[in-house]
Amino acid sequence: MKKVSRKKFSPEFKARVAIEALKEQKSIAELALQYDIHPTQIATWKKHFLENSSVVFSEKQTGTKENEATEARLYEQIGKLQMQNEWLKKKL
Repeated sequence: MKKVSRKKFSPEFKARVAIEALKEQKSIAELALQYDIHPTQIATWKKHFLENSSVVFSEKQTGTKENEATEARLYEQIGKLQMQNEWLKKKL
């Protein structure tokens, strides 16, 4: 018996399909045929898109800057630790 694996879709693809569903230029059934996806899946993506669209306009976008600062600090620590490790290897 052949094992069927699940299809994996990128977030960009899901957003594109959800936006097309929101435009209502084509029915969900037509979009399902076009993209070879079950209509329920499109409805689910559309619902998630509507529920989470407010995040785009929230004031918490500074979190990415904080993440970048934390990431830079961690890379700096990694560099220091690598230098210390190299120094210890040479001394032993």
